Amino acid sequence: MTIPASRGAVSGGNGTPRLADIAAQASVSEATASRVLNGKPGVASSTRRRVLAALDVLGYERPVRLKQRSAGLIGLVIPELSNPIFPAFAQVIEQTLAGHGYTPVLCTQTPGGATEDELVEQLEQRGVNGIVFLSGLHADTTADPARYAELTGRGVPFVLVNGYHPRIHAPFVSPDDHAAARMAVRHLADLGHERIGLAVGPTRYVPAGRKTEGFLAAMHAILGVPRAEAELAVQSTLFTVEGGQAAAGMLLDQGCTGIVCASDLMALGAVRAARQRGLDVPRDVSVVGYDDSPLIAFTDPPLTTVRQPVQAMATAAVGALIEEIHGNPVQRTEFVFQPELVVRGSTAQVRR
Repeated sequence: MTIPASRGAVSGGNGTPRLADIAAQASVSEATASRVLNGKPGVASSTRRRVLAALDVLGYERPVRLKQRSAGLIGLVIPELSNPIFPAFAQVIEQTLAGHGYTPVLCTQTPGGATEDELVEQLEQRGVNGIVFLSGLHADTTADPARYAELTGRGVPFVLVNGYHPRIHAPFVSPDDHAAARMAVRHLADLGHERIGLAVGPTRYVPAGRKTEGFLAAMHAILGVPRAEAELAVQSTLFTVEGGQAAAGMLLDQGCTGIVCASDLMALGAVRAARQRGLDVPRDVSVVGYDDSPLIAFTDPPLTTVRQPVQAMATAAVGALIEEIHGNPVQRTEFVFQPELVVRGSTAQVRR
């Protein structure tokens, strides 16, 4: 059956998606999508992969003539799904893997469930071709990095996202957490805030430690606050709404009018803490989050946040892993990506 280039459907799947939907998902024209779905020549292989990946992402079966054997299994180990930034990463990683012909295997570390080591063992038993670790034990400075050397010794390629350890010999993909903290402090300082605090998770985690160092350096460079004084405005709790609420409560007690948070969830907790005291965000207190995870633009107020470059980081991580699998070693270093400040409604000029 030939699908017309204007409107059409893919038969034999879980429904009949519009050709326009497939083309939009793959960022190609409807005519190009139609050529791919009908097995016509004259389409670049990378474009063909994007169209087929779009079918997979939209949840429709590929036409029989286009089905191919999976290139292999790739494990994706993430901490949890309750923090929306992790599903955001997982979606891009899985879509990119599908575009390369690999089948992703998602593993999450739920409380009381399997540990990272146990998940890795299960993945190896299933013969995965490689593993992507997102915010795993490689980000915990108290964890033993020897587990990753042992994984290398067993011939399993892997890439590590969000966290760095100098004793782990592997490709790392990270956002610039120093720059993220600096952007947030600069934004609040430009709005006239002088008493600025940081709500951050446990500093044994590399991203939290880096954000803290970036915050302290920015407070000194931008506002002239001595390090010892700025350290008093750092509250380390948990990367959760409750953690952000607790940290913000202590920072409000110190008279902070601006609060930088190490995650969007913590920022939502900071907003809650302010409101419980009868304060308005942003009229009385300005709050900056981090991640720009899905739906954050629709909170009340819409959250000003530092956007983590999820698309670029996830794509780079998969690209590095594919090269490793194909026997083309990637440089054993940290590839650092720049975040972006997204200004919305949770920050405003300080009240005098």
